[in-house]
Amino acid sequence: MASPQLPLLVKLFIAVLFKEPAALGRARLLFIAQWGPIDFEGSDRPFDTTDYYEREMGKPLFRRIVSFERLEQPAEMVGMKLSCNAIENGLKDGNSRTVNCDCGYLDHNKVVLASAKEAGQKIYIDKGIYADLSGRYKDGKYRPFEWSFPDFKDGRYDADLARMRSVYLEQLKQWRRSRTCP
Repeated sequence: MASPQLPLLVKLFIAVLFKEPAALGRARLLFIAQWGPIDFEGSDRPFDTTDYYEREMGKPLFRRIVSFERLEQPAEMVGMKLSCNAIENGLKDGNSRTVNCDCGYLDHNKVVLASAKEAGQKIYIDKGIYADLSGRYKDGKYRPFEWSFPDFKDGRYDADLARMRSVYLEQLKQWRRSRTCP
């Protein structure tokens, strides 16, 4: 019988939804204070596959993906989601959010988002947070599932995720080397 092993470290990221660049700028500063240097920042992409957030946040809305230099254990996603919720609340304008932060991680073969909402495909982790498997790496890209967010399904973030994966694999290689060097 094999003994349990710790999982590989993962790359944390946030897919931040915003209307005003100033709100994104304030959120970025809080992200860096919480999780350290950003090592990848994607382009602003239109968030136009649903109008779910428009009533609260206005329009047009955009989403940008950012990832962090420091690799973490997958379980850190719980604290990250709770911190993202606090950042959203702290940056509110009255009763309306100015940013929405969908956080998660990727590794060499999957993308996992954190969620505070239960659903059939989500697995409860801790403190009211669920893991939502949103993509599996196959044939050169992360492939979405039927339940994945529509904007993740249509391919607009494929290049961002591929770049983050490339950075992650290099970081993981360096981390492994540092553990085996005398």
